[in-house]
Amino acid sequence: MAWYDNAVFYHIYPLGLCGCPHENNGETGSHFPKLTEWTDHAQRIGMNAVYIGPLFESGSHGYDTVDYRKVDRRIGTNEDFKAYVRHCHDIGIRVIVDGVFNHTGRGFFAFQDIRTWRENSIYRDWYCNVNFWGNNEYNDGFSYDNWGGHNLLVKLNVWNPKVREYLFDTVRFWITEFDIDGIRLDAADVLDFNFMRDLRGVCDSMKRDFWLMGEVIHGDYSRWANEGMLHSVTNYELHKGLYSGHNDHNYFEIAHSVKRLLGIVGSKIRLYTFVDNHDVARIWSKLNNKEHMANVHMLLYMLPGIPSVYYGSEFGIAGEKQYGSDWNLRPCLDLRDFDENADLPKLLKALGRIKRDFPEATWGDYKELSLTTRQYAFGRSLDGRAIITALNNDDHAAHMEIPLPVNANRAVNLLTLPETTDGTDSAAEEQRLLFMASAKEALTVQAEELYEASGDIRERVRDLRKAVKKIKTDGAPLTEQVGEKLDALRSSISELQKLADAFEESSGKKHEASSGSLEGCKMLEIRDGRLVVDLAANSGVVAFVTWE
Repeated sequence: MAWYDNAVFYHIYPLGLCGCPHENNGETGSHFPKLTEWTDHAQRIGMNAVYIGPLFESGSHGYDTVDYRKVDRRIGTNEDFKAYVRHCHDIGIRVIVDGVFNHTGRGFFAFQDIRTWRENSIYRDWYCNVNFWGNNEYNDGFSYDNWGGHNLLVKLNVWNPKVREYLFDTVRFWITEFDIDGIRLDAADVLDFNFMRDLRGVCDSMKRDFWLMGEVIHGDYSRWANEGMLHSVTNYELHKGLYSGHNDHNYFEIAHSVKRLLGIVGSKIRLYTFVDNHDVARIWSKLNNKEHMANVHMLLYMLPGIPSVYYGSEFGIAGEKQYGSDWNLRPCLDLRDFDENADLPKLLKALGRIKRDFPEATWGDYKELSLTTRQYAFGRSLDGRAIITALNNDDHAAHMEIPLPVNANRAVNLLTLPETTDGTDSAAEEQRLLFMASAKEALTVQAEELYEASGDIRERVRDLRKAVKKIKTDGAPLTEQVGEKLDALRSSISELQKLADAFEESSGKKHEASSGSLEGCKMLEIRDGRLVVDLAANSGVVAFVTWE
């Protein structure tokens, strides 16, 4: 299993988080200590990967690259970034950066050479459709293709072998110099497919399990995410459903998107799933009912995909575009202003722990189990065990009886399991195994007691039969021969009933929520092949079901 299959990402837009100047005027900064502080926070609440970007020298917002091989001076230095990556790896965090290969900024050396030497520039073919008979708002005396109608972003000619080799050498530099673990390809939906296939080959040859994820808005995601090209793409379709499905009280929209996407990319490709990012409004601002925050994030983590949380959204901050600008989506924040033990960070920590400790949450087969406009339950099943997520987006409590995807007699609310003290995978796994082993040991002991008790009853019945037979053969008195045998049998039956009651309670026939349970789950019970759940308004539960 590659590391990215079980990844939970924390997305940082460094120029915004660190409060850097919006324009690169030459001012230098030293912000990696702050980035490290936020990364440590991400690790504490259950993330094991960071997507940080854009990171390299640019003229303004980071996507108008000036130098691919130099960290933006407003953020820090190359040495700072190297130290940051080492620290991330030390605490179990993988690091992904932005690869902006569709276009450069106007300050990039090749574009500046064209401005100086025009038709005589050796770089005139590095960009698409450079026309020296045209002009633009910068009065360059020539025109060119761009991204999104913005002449600030000059479209690279990735069909040019020299451009391709320059970009591939850049990736080799990032891997050897910084030891990064993957790249998010900006504007992948307009990049040449052959370029991305060749890039995959370069990355595979440089570092095992190097991850490539592309920014794709619409279309058939399997065109980009497949065995020969990218490992994943941004799941904008599900992103839309996660908030509108709650705003409209329509879980059918979400369930339909899940089934459609699984039909397109299959179960082996895991799409990059998110509820907000640096380009779209914050989830807090998009939800009409803020009580739906918990359910949205349960879906983010438990549905098939690779979940990602955008910095600050774990604290429920607001943010919308203003006057066409994205900077309001990318604010400067101080970690000291937030409570890491608030309800939403605690929920994310629990969900991250589930992703880390229970393979069903990553590898389990998805199955829709119950669906109405306002209630939704699905399972992730693996090797006879399953995780069931049940949700209620109604403003009233809901009773759900959910068909089990596996044969099970025990249900545990995974959101109530105790935390580990050090947050390491080994400690969490040890705790889970101890929990399961302890339960199994107790049930084994009780089963043995039941077996012994049943054997005792069989022995009492044999004694009673012998006594009755003796009455028939020699006329012995009933009170002496039978009465004491009946008393012993009644005592054995009573003891067996007590043991049976204890066994049924311990086996998880009915699981009562502990004091640390999710408030919205009032009852969790397996009954007649179904998981019976009572949910409060606008709440949900994540349950582990198995046979013990």
